[in-house]
Amino acid sequence: MRTDQILTRLERVFARLDREPERPAHLQTPQMSRHRVVLLGSTLAFYLAIVVAVLTTSWLVRLDWQIMFFRPYEQWPQLHAFLDYLVVLGQRGPTAVMVAAWLGWRSWRQHTLRPLITLGVALLLLNVTVGSVKLGLGRLGPHYATEIGSAELFAGGDIFPSGHTANAVVTWGILAYLASTVVTRRVLSVVSAVVSLSVGATTVYLGTHWVSDVLLGWSAGLLIMLALPWFEPLIARTEAYVFDVREALRRRAETGRMPAPVVAALTPLLSAGGKWQLRPAAEGAGEPAPAQAPAAPSGTAAAAPGGHSPAPRPAAHTAGRQHVIRSERTPVTPAGSRRPAHTERAAARGTAARPVAGG
Repeated sequence: MRTDQILTRLERVFARLDREPERPAHLQTPQMSRHRVVLLGSTLAFYLAIVVAVLTTSWLVRLDWQIMFFRPYEQWPQLHAFLDYLVVLGQRGPTAVMVAAWLGWRSWRQHTLRPLITLGVALLLLNVTVGSVKLGLGRLGPHYATEIGSAELFAGGDIFPSGHTANAVVTWGILAYLASTVVTRRVLSVVSAVVSLSVGATTVYLGTHWVSDVLLGWSAGLLIMLALPWFEPLIARTEAYVFDVREALRRRAETGRMPAPVVAALTPLLSAGGKWQLRPAAEGAGEPAPAQAPAAPSGTAAAAPGGHSPAPRPAAHTAGRQHVIRSERTPVTPAGSRRPAHTERAAARGTAARPVAGG
């Protein structure tokens, strides 16, 4: 491909980025269909089955110990360096920042806050549900296990279910949930499934989680994604409330009912490309500040009561004259003494004999 063709394509890309964002005609919102309800119920049953299997120390716990003694990180050590980076795709901090940046761009392009609010609701549900089960069951991880064959429950741990796995399901699955077309949703669903499966298997390879931890983490993340349509009314009300607050702030800024520092801080957010003129509020009143004449320079006398202002006195310092340093000024000897007169001493000096000069 020639250089001029590459430059032409880059110009088209930047031209699209510089366009005014356009809100789509219709934003497709997933509904709680019968198929989704059945899948939600099946996932919930699987979730409860795993919890019961671990609580009763069944065959699943024995499988956990067998894989732990197998030590996959020692069987395939050449994969360790790569999987150390892959597991980052399940960490909440980096993944949330990356996905939030992309959804923030979509929110700006579509003039809607739904993508960001949906991500916030999903992460909130993830923290509440997964965090409460982690702290409630208190299971220890493979590296901290104390008794062979035990489920290691209620021992002060926080490993069950796997937070890496659940976070990978929710964070990457939210992209598929918010996809605008059916084809894009299916492709992103496959991508998020592969990423979450890979992250879960990587935690088992590294020995940081039991197999049952990963199974429960997959179930927990999938439950959140399947239940999100029930929270769509809450997401819509939150978005409407945020926009109402923004409009109220904009109206107050237009009418001049805000202090000057608040107007200065909100001008970039409410100006909308210079369309809105924000004015600070008048002191002690809720009305716009009246137009005032420019302040008189220092040294100018105030206006007379009759409306006639006296001639302004010359300023103490002009731009073309240099300052005189205090040490360069000519010292001035004050006339007379600065000490107050004492009448009693003056009377005594007048009556006392004066000494003879030259003696």
